[in-house]
Amino acid sequence: MRKSNHYRSDDQRRQRRDLSAAGIEPAKGMGQNFMTDVAVASWIVDQLEISPDDTVIEIGPGMGALTNHLVNSARHLILLEKDDEIVELVRAKYGALPGVTVIHGDALHFDLRPYFKSQPLKLIGALPYSVGTEIVRRWLVNPSPVQRAVFTLQKEVCDRLCAAPGTPDCGLLSVRTQLRWNASMVRKLPPDIFVPRPKVDSGVVVLTPRPRHELPPFDEAAIDHLLRSGFSQRRKMLRNLLPPRDDRPWDVIAAAAGINPTARGQELSVAQWVALADAWRGHDAPPAQRDDELFDVVDEHNVVTSTAPRALVHANGWRHRAVHIFVLNVAGEVFLQKRSHLKDKMPGKWDSSAAGHLDAGEAYLPCAVRELAEELGIRTTPDRLQLAATVPACPGTGMEFVELFTTNSDQPLHWPPAEIETGLWMAPHEIDAWTAARPDDFAEGFLECWQRWQRP
Repeated sequence: MRKSNHYRSDDQRRQRRDLSAAGIEPAKGMGQNFMTDVAVASWIVDQLEISPDDTVIEIGPGMGALTNHLVNSARHLILLEKDDEIVELVRAKYGALPGVTVIHGDALHFDLRPYFKSQPLKLIGALPYSVGTEIVRRWLVNPSPVQRAVFTLQKEVCDRLCAAPGTPDCGLLSVRTQLRWNASMVRKLPPDIFVPRPKVDSGVVVLTPRPRHELPPFDEAAIDHLLRSGFSQRRKMLRNLLPPRDDRPWDVIAAAAGINPTARGQELSVAQWVALADAWRGHDAPPAQRDDELFDVVDEHNVVTSTAPRALVHANGWRHRAVHIFVLNVAGEVFLQKRSHLKDKMPGKWDSSAAGHLDAGEAYLPCAVRELAEELGIRTTPDRLQLAATVPACPGTGMEFVELFTTNSDQPLHWPPAEIETGLWMAPHEIDAWTAARPDDFAEGFLECWQRWQRP
């Protein structure tokens, strides 16, 4: 039922009294507009579909319009507030409640990596108009631990996030978001439920992860490069915006992607942008693995007894050989890869920086050098790898005799999308906490290696 203007005015007067009593004046520079309608706030929180085991982060709790309906609903509620004065009010009102953590910080610089261990993770917030778009972009960047997000934003931004191809609102933000997220605007909000009253309408948008099987694997860096060029001038056709290729004309690329050669960026669907990126690259993505690869089959002492195709080795559970590599950066963080959903073993699991089977007749160290180049684009030499551990064949390794190597690298990483979905740098102590809290997020072989790694 629509709330009457009489009750809405009461809510606004109450909000103004609270602000005045606290000596707070909404900061125009921070885009602060505080929600006053209790019924609308309750409805927005309902859209988050909170379960008792969830971790919920509210961005910008402000005067508590949403927060009042969030407390006691989740396992852990994190309130992130930037304003120096308001954060003290938030601490005073909610900080002592069980399961509530108040953080004084800027959403534009908040590190979500420690919250992979706290999944299921959900986000909510009435975002400042001035930085709402940038907050959405940063918080939903791939990879993300977020399972669901509900944001209040300018209606114009909601329209752009959810825009279908061929519509006036479709643009760079639309495609970037919809590559990884399903977005829908579920309600329009009038200006008169906020204090101070904004000059524009607002909207409520719900975002959920897009199932990986809906799109073929794609190179995010490559497609983002094309998107930025393709949307740089909306009126121009893509053929006049995308960088020329010397090896083949635009018409050939467009035909391979199945798009109209006179198309403009806003006319393409997300799937067509993925097809265009593949056609632009000029070759099909390699398969996630080949069943005809030959492996050495070994006995319980890791002595070669025969060779057999990959598919046969895995189907029969025969012992074979593999390497794992932990790549560290200058900060001491370890790179984790997320396995493609196309992999025949452990699809979608987090894994070592690089890992792979030894080919028949191949030694461990040359295999590690090869895997770094094939999986991450790291060109290195054997002397830059250190043997860190050996892991005997067991069910946890998939009956692989594993040698674990470590190496340091500051090279840019590039991976084949059919093999690796995404990647993440993380501090070892955070990986310890994540593996302890959610071991099922990880490939079993990685867990075996991680437990045996003696840290420097």
